[in-house]
Amino acid sequence: MTSVKRTELSMFDGRQIFYYDSVSVDRIAVDKRPFEERPLPGEMRQDLLTGEWIAMASHRQTRAFLPPKEFCPLCPTLTDFGTEIADSTFEVVVFENRSPSFAAPSVALPKEVVQSSGRCDVVVFSDKHEGSFGTLPLTQMRTVLAAWIDRTRAISQLSYVEQVFIFENRGEEVGVTLNHPHGQIYSYPFVTPRTEKMLAVAKEHYQKTHKPLITSIIEREIKDEVRIIAQNEHWIAYVPFAARYPFEIHVAPKKFVPDFAELSEDVADTFPVLAKEVLQRLDGVFGIEMAYIAAWHQAPVRQGRDLLGLHWQITSIRRAPGKLKYLAGSESAMGAFIMDLKPEQSAQQLRDVKL
Repeated sequence: MTSVKRTELSMFDGRQIFYYDSVSVDRIAVDKRPFEERPLPGEMRQDLLTGEWIAMASHRQTRAFLPPKEFCPLCPTLTDFGTEIADSTFEVVVFENRSPSFAAPSVALPKEVVQSSGRCDVVVFSDKHEGSFGTLPLTQMRTVLAAWIDRTRAISQLSYVEQVFIFENRGEEVGVTLNHPHGQIYSYPFVTPRTEKMLAVAKEHYQKTHKPLITSIIEREIKDEVRIIAQNEHWIAYVPFAARYPFEIHVAPKKFVPDFAELSEDVADTFPVLAKEVLQRLDGVFGIEMAYIAAWHQAPVRQGRDLLGLHWQITSIRRAPGKLKYLAGSESAMGAFIMDLKPEQSAQQLRDVKL
């Protein structure tokens, strides 16, 4: 793929905005909205029972909630209504969230308060209001991937960021508040609880085998075959052996890399075709758009980089056309998942979809 051009501009309140274009475009649009002060960083409190950090971000109560298309803040600016993106057209855009859960450190808070330091970015996949990552043209999916790679590299240089988490939510069933095709990047000042657990398991495995855990998992899936959904030269998609959700798909590069920053161009170029197939199969199971969370797991910035490999976990709570898998007592209170469908069964359903 030819290199993607990045253009950095400023928004009305001083936030950064990055335009990513697969063709050379001069971006000069000016955000003409009147200046507003940005919210101060929230605070973090530690759960005394578990030791986990909880971000307190009360300013997020006022963020946009399912606005109509004409007032969508992620669309290009075409009328007097100024959106977050000042230009009238764009390919892929990344900007700092206006209502962030984590933000750059500030001296304005009292010293005794633990600030929610970090960064929250919005990744807008398209200037079209309808769709999602899987409905984009292949070239545009590749541009989104270029943006993910670029932002991971840049954000990882921030001294107060320990982990970069990239994800897409699709569907109101999983809490989407803006229907425009987009994802987010949360950059935490700590290593998240799930990643801590994954690192501990991966470390134990590495000590026994001298091999990254994700590498061993891929080897097993290739050997077993029954849970594989799709694969190509560089990527493999499969239903995990102990799936937690009715439909859960993991997608990983066949060769271990810790994060997006170390993903080669050749491997990146082969991702869109496989990703589109996987998401089309997911929608094809019941012939409806499946609500999902598509979460990229990658190694933390400063630890476990030989242990935790980059991979994409797509989970859907849809178990039938009119039924959802609710995280009830066992799942929500104890974190102990109970599955009504074997992974081999859901893998077969996904493979049976006619594309």
